[in-house]
Amino acid sequence: MEGLRLERRDAVGLRDIRQQLLDVYAEIYKERLGEEFHSVERFDERLGWNAEVPGFAAVVGYVDDTPIGYAYGCTLQETTRWWNGLQTPVPDGATMENGSRTLALSELMVVEKVRGTGIAQQIHDALLSGRPEERVTLLVERDRPKVRALYESWGYEWFGEVQPFPDSPLYDALVLRRGAG
Repeated sequence: MEGLRLERRDAVGLRDIRQQLLDVYAEIYKERLGEEFHSVERFDERLGWNAEVPGFAAVVGYVDDTPIGYAYGCTLQETTRWWNGLQTPVPDGATMENGSRTLALSELMVVEKVRGTGIAQQIHDALLSGRPEERVTLLVERDRPKVRALYESWGYEWFGEVQPFPDSPLYDALVLRRGAG
């Protein structure tokens, strides 16, 4: 898309754009904001948790200085709760984290007017660029098969079913295996 600008941010750099991210989230989830799990407040809480974890990074896409989407994630630590709620048997060691093995892609979203343009993948690829982790994981709501199919077209593979919070939807955990950064 013409005029697309991608900006990388770390946790400190997130502070001055946090409200922009919340506004984009509210636009994208406007029909679900009444659900406690999808409320802006709960999203902001999860964003805060992510920003506190080592390896946090975000990439924000702008067109004409207007944020049109973003992705963020962090490196899973040994004490991560990411795999809590995993409901599928997995091979021994598959969920073991050491603080450098896995990037958890917590969010990737773009506003409706730019969907289908490739911007989501550009933001995704910019976030992963230069990262040292050997794999990336993300969660897709089970009732979003088109989103899951998109990630699978990028090389992600199904890992298992996860319900990370008692009030969250059931998710498919996907994993993208990759070489060093």
